[in-house]
Amino acid sequence: MLSIRDLTKTFGAPPNAITAVDRVSFDVARGELFTMLGPSGCGKTTTLRMIAGLEPVSGGAITFDGRDYTRVPPQQRNIGMVFQSYALFPHLSVFENAAYGLRTRGMAGAEIRRRVDEVLRALRLDAFAARQPATLSGGQQQRVSIARALVYRPSMLLLDEPLANLDAKLRVEMRAEIRRIQREFGILSLYVTHDQEEAMAISDRVALFNAGRLVQVGRPREVYRAPASLFAADFIGRANFFRAMLAGGDGPSGRAALPGGAIVSAARIVELSPEEAVRVPAGADGLLMVRPESVTIGRAGAGVSGRVMRAESLGGAMRYTVSAEGALGAATVDAWRADEEFAEGAPVVLAADPAESVLYLRKRGSP
Repeated sequence: MLSIRDLTKTFGAPPNAITAVDRVSFDVARGELFTMLGPSGCGKTTTLRMIAGLEPVSGGAITFDGRDYTRVPPQQRNIGMVFQSYALFPHLSVFENAAYGLRTRGMAGAEIRRRVDEVLRALRLDAFAARQPATLSGGQQQRVSIARALVYRPSMLLLDEPLANLDAKLRVEMRAEIRRIQREFGILSLYVTHDQEEAMAISDRVALFNAGRLVQVGRPREVYRAPASLFAADFIGRANFFRAMLAGGDGPSGRAALPGGAIVSAARIVELSPEEAVRVPAGADGLLMVRPESVTIGRAGAGVSGRVMRAESLGGAMRYTVSAEGALGAATVDAWRADEEFAEGAPVVLAADPAESVLYLRKRGSP
């Protein structure tokens, strides 16, 4: 178990100090792939570097299997690190790149051969053992860097934007490969990325960061379906927001009145922080959020009136961009089982699935 408590990092001295990580707390279980996700500058990489011992801790504690790691030097933490840049020695073979850390530790040659061969086979690199890095693809080079991190059997594997230098197709292939490797070795892994699709695809749990703070932790599907803030809703996938008035309900669910008179049930009600409440337009109690795939589109019925601005085929679905009454910006609809298609310029009515709708409300009594 990795336990992070009130982890804080400040740069500079008062009064000009900058807080890059602000009292972050979370736990990671043995064998779990835990992803720290967020935009650039949100504190996720700084958090990873403090866990690795590469960045001094300003406050809080790092505990691993009951041992206080907060001030332990990085070389004593038994942590494997994979960086965005492969950082391979160009003059050494794949085998020697993987073996480098073991040789510097003075391990016997026979044991080095056994361990490196084992890891190269697991990572499907054994056929490339005698090759040099320049002859490999980007994905193969990244696997070599992972092999180098795994070969000395670390207690934790830390990966900092490991796929950022790969093209889109190779990123998809490599994220599946990283997940396979992590499961096969059963190692506690922390993964940093700004790519929400990448995080959703490979993670057991996701920790969403914003402005140095941890804003939500949960399984990918939970964070997607029940975002705890407007930031989380907006950052994870696509989201539609509609001006709403509270029409009933004071528990975890409620009803929202939308412009035009439509009443929509919402499975979840979330009270907005003062910082996010300013995003609610004047005259509204809050915002109703619904994902594109949870909006139905038709020619008539109860719902929000709009007009199709753009129609795009996604193969298995049609994506409509709609100018809709009360929407913040254009609304997006992904119609997977539509009985008919709608041309650009067509008048339509949008209806939200109550089970997939979240109502974000200002705090009672706030302006």
